[in-house]
Amino acid sequence: MKSLPVKRALLSVTDKSGLAELGSFLSSHGTEIISTGGTMKMLQESGVSVASVSNVTGFPEILGGRVKTLHPHIHAGVLANKDDPEHMKTLSGMNIKPVDLVCVNLYAFEEAIQGDPDLQTAVEQIDIGGPTLLRAAAKNYSSVCVLPHPDFYRPCMRMLEEKGTIDLMFRIEAASFAFALTSRYDQIISDYFK
Repeated sequence: MKSLPVKRALLSVTDKSGLAELGSFLSSHGTEIISTGGTMKMLQESGVSVASVSNVTGFPEILGGRVKTLHPHIHAGVLANKDDPEHMKTLSGMNIKPVDLVCVNLYAFEEAIQGDPDLQTAVEQIDIGGPTLLRAAAKNYSSVCVLPHPDFYRPCMRMLEEKGTIDLMFRIEAASFAFALTSRYDQIISDYFK
């Protein structure tokens, strides 16, 4: 898929820089937004209409927030290849809507370990859903745009404003950044455990 329209977006970020602007932009262009926790609260406070991930999955956040987005109604929507009729038939048959844009950044693990916390406190700052969503969206760059950092927001909005779609090359660049980001994140965690 060369040009990707954005009808549905998942926004779930730790770094809220530029979030209100991105959410308002997407909403004003008719994009359905789904979100979690603090991201959802900030978007709502900014006047952006948001559906909770729990409403999409039919399942509440559990284990103190450890499990929010890890659900087929989220990941099937992110991983479906829109050019594959069988994928789209499966989504339709299971009443799952595809996701076109995933805007996620990660818990600040590197910052969390600066104060030399005990191991269990540090472990709670290891992001699981974030890297999973980033990797899923990056893998499926042909059908999804991943926004792994606030630096990608303005170029994405500009492209959507000018063309109404997101170009393939931009999606590949963002996917590459997302894989580099999750690789570095895992290396920091690995080094900490050593």
